[in-house]
Amino acid sequence: MPTDRPRSFNDVMPTGGFSSMFSVTDMPTELKVSYWIWLIGGLLGLLAGVVGIFGSFVLFAFAPAVGFVVLLLVLAALAIAAAQIVLAMKMKEGREWARFALTIVAGISLVLVIVNSGAVGGRGGGNWLSFFISLAATVLMWLPNAQAWFAAHRGRV
Repeated sequence: MPTDRPRSFNDVMPTGGFSSMFSVTDMPTELKVSYWIWLIGGLLGLLAGVVGIFGSFVLFAFAPAVGFVVLLLVLAALAIAAAQIVLAMKMKEGREWARFALTIVAGISLVLVIVNSGAVGGRGGGNWLSFFISLAATVLMWLPNAQAWFAAHRGRV
């Protein structure tokens, strides 16, 4: 388990704010690729969430109960996408707890794709491509060069 876990909400927010989103200096190539995968995935999740909110508003006109459930699911997806962006930025700062949390996000992605595949009767449902992309980003975070980089950043604040 990572020892550099956040102690307060300020420890979770990216150092330098979100303006440092595009700066990836001194990171090994594997971590840069992983960071961009997680960041772009989170941004696409935010975009899809905004579209989903409008879709749930349309559902309210026809089936209010379904629209409310869809709205709740979309809000949860928006929260996860925002968390993914913040976690990617903290991983970029060398925080091992963020790398661990992103690994858990990839595991949750696997569970969701399996459940979704079973829900449609095994007819190819589920977003396997999304899972494999998050799996690749996760593997890149745990390669030896990345391990050494995290070890070098251990203890920095």
